Amino acid sequence: MSKRILVIDDSPLVRNLHSVMLKSAGFQTEDAENGFDALEKAMKSDFDLMIVDINMPKMDGFAFFKEIRNNEKYKDVPLLIVSTESESEDKMKGFKAGANLYLIKPVKPEVLIENVNLLLQS
Repeated sequence: MSKRILVIDDSPLVRNLHSVMLKSAGFQTEDAENGFDALEKAMKSDFDLMIVDINMPKMDGFAFFKEIRNNEKYKDVPLLIVSTESESEDKMKGFKAGANLYLIKPVKPEVLIENVNLLLQS
């Protein structure tokens, strides 16, 4: 069974792009447009990894991390930030919130797949 990945981004274009990349590498994907939507989907299903944007309406990536890391089911699931925020303070805030890795948009397909595979092996 292939690994399931939740792609969380407020941009439909980015969600679709990341999903296409991941599906072409053999992963199953589901998407969410913000942190609230993602939490709802995470409670109804199981995911092996989550790709999360930071800047989203209703619930941003940092608030989502706080919620998901407090859930026993997802306390150890890899969380990958893919964001346009490239300042070192943003990266540090992401890691403190519980991210395993932080990539800057736009992400090349091979870089995304390589890092997803790396996170799923650990």
